[in-house]
Amino acid sequence: MSAGERLTDALYGLGWATVRKLPEPVAAGLGRRIADTAWKRRGQGVLRLEANLARVVPGASPERLAELSRAGMRSYMRYWMESFRLPSWSAERVGRSVDIKDLHHLTDGLAAGKGVVLALPHLANWDLAGVWATRVLGVPFTTVAERLKPESLYDRFVAYRESLGMEVLPHTGGAAFGALARRLRAGGLVCLVADRDLSASGVEVDFFGERARMPAGPALLAQHTGALLLSATLWYEDETTMSGRVYPPVGVPETGTRAEKTSSMTQALADAFADGIAEHPEDWHMLQRLWTADLDPAKGPK
Repeated sequence: MSAGERLTDALYGLGWATVRKLPEPVAAGLGRRIADTAWKRRGQGVLRLEANLARVVPGASPERLAELSRAGMRSYMRYWMESFRLPSWSAERVGRSVDIKDLHHLTDGLAAGKGVVLALPHLANWDLAGVWATRVLGVPFTTVAERLKPESLYDRFVAYRESLGMEVLPHTGGAAFGALARRLRAGGLVCLVADRDLSASGVEVDFFGERARMPAGPALLAQHTGALLLSATLWYEDETTMSGRVYPPVGVPETGTRAEKTSSMTQALADAFADGIAEHPEDWHMLQRLWTADLDPAKGPK
């Protein structure tokens, strides 16, 4: 493990160990200060966030983009401050903090017993949404996690999410796909953050008027297992509440090759993601390259 990786692991460990013990106003204030400091430094992540937001809010002035990116960094740090504290939140607290609209699409799908794939973008706090599903709805689910460096940091994330009631599988291609398919055939719920392809070989979609790649997994799982495919978006309503919306099911096209069906279904997910992101761009935590025009083909997403 390099010195940088050891430092990263130590900092995250410090966050999990100490932030949850702080009074809530203190933790929230700390998050805002960290966000504002990072924003003022104009590092690579902030600049990339602004470049991404320029596509989401076309015609926005530099001042507007700076305003959005500052709000975006505060939203991103709110995600972290909340996530560090989630293990100590009661089910009652989680229930007060989350309001999901059109939930019947999810509950009806689960009641049908064929399994549900729920795809989300990097909006607001998807971990809080997961805790709400397990503790308030009483619905366990399976997800995947990107391999992080150092390995100890990945282990921290897995242990953290499993402590919240989630089953976490490593993002390892075919092995993960098979396990997810088994969960769906048993009538389970699979939740996937799916607005950025991690393999550089995903499905090309139109996203805010340009080409981007998104994972084929949600659409393929639905085709392979007969599970219902849903999308959802999240946003921070105010300082104490996160809202969300579940979109109507994405059907499997009746004609076309598997690749054509996958492309159509993934585009439907992208359209739903774009709808939610356009309404709440400040809550989209996309500090990496996403559109194909920005990617180095030799290196993939950064």
